[in-house]
Amino acid sequence: MHDVWILGGTGRSARAIAAELLGRGIRPVLVGRDAGRLEAAGDGLPTLVAGSVAETADAIRRDRPAVVVNTIGPFTETAAPLLRACLPASHYLDLANDLAAVSATLGQDQAFATAGRTAVTGAGFGVTATESVVVKLCEGRPTASRVRVDMVPSLATEEGVLGDALAGTIVEGLPGVAGGGRYQSRRYRGGRLAPARLAADPIRLTLPDGSVVTTAGMPLGELMAAQRASGAADVLSASSEAPAAPVVRAVLPAAAALLNLGPVRSFARRRLAAVRSTARPKPREHSWGHAVVEWPDGSRREGWLRVGEAQAWTGAVPAEVVRRLLDGEGRPGAYTPAALFGSALAEACGGEYQLSEYQLS
Repeated sequence: MHDVWILGGTGRSARAIAAELLGRGIRPVLVGRDAGRLEAAGDGLPTLVAGSVAETADAIRRDRPAVVVNTIGPFTETAAPLLRACLPASHYLDLANDLAAVSATLGQDQAFATAGRTAVTGAGFGVTATESVVVKLCEGRPTASRVRVDMVPSLATEEGVLGDALAGTIVEGLPGVAGGGRYQSRRYRGGRLAPARLAADPIRLTLPDGSVVTTAGMPLGELMAAQRASGAADVLSASSEAPAAPVVRAVLPAAAALLNLGPVRSFARRRLAAVRSTARPKPREHSWGHAVVEWPDGSRREGWLRVGEAQAWTGAVPAEVVRRLLDGEGRPGAYTPAALFGSALAEACGGEYQLSEYQLS
């Protein structure tokens, strides 16, 4: 079988991935809960109805597709049963950007290596863009000492409700992640995950196009990807999507701590899922991945990766990874995208690097 299944087939990410796969001559199967919505989203593509993650897992075991693309969040809830279902026959790929889910999937490295299959996590904008810059900066270099990565997406917003999948990803926090409390941030210190304040270490970045954004620390999947790519003992991940106002940053840790209370967490998840957004164009022409890498000898390199609209790139990256897996270019085990295919993967998806190098003063 050479089928490629896209789970959550009616969603925005799934539609973008399907379009990119078709452009590569690959005709995917859209998998979801609602037959009517699948038919409308698929526009002639084959579909498969599965009413739950458990039913989807059963179908994967039964039909053994070549590649399973998981777009169903929260990935902390969906990835584990789907990863198990993929073995021993199917490759697995997801769009996770939360530290817990990325960490858990990378923890399946031995199981996938033993089965001769590949699992790829973080195949969306955030992890892939920032990790790719770190890989590019570190090529041919010794182990780094310090890294900061910043993701700066430019995202067009569709009208509609946020939905439970994304709300769950935001609210469920960091279950099972070492190094701190469930609703604390994380960074690497001394080579280990350590607690940090949410939205800490803000900086104002002047992008290569001249626009200015503020980024602040967030415990995202790119934190682990950057550490693994560089070997650095001190790593921080940050995002322009983090709260920028000083007052909000000040109260955020206390507000987040309330989510440790089950009833508060459930209420917050329901309310957030019901939030309705209006359609808005992307705020900037480009999205950017950014990294600064320092080495023990005092050398320092800075790099940017310029891509287009973040959601469109989140269609291109999974599609290119799927194509390469189908062509036998993967390796057994569990990886983030640039760890598997190097910095050239981003360029194959339309990204452009801008690099600089200088000594620390």
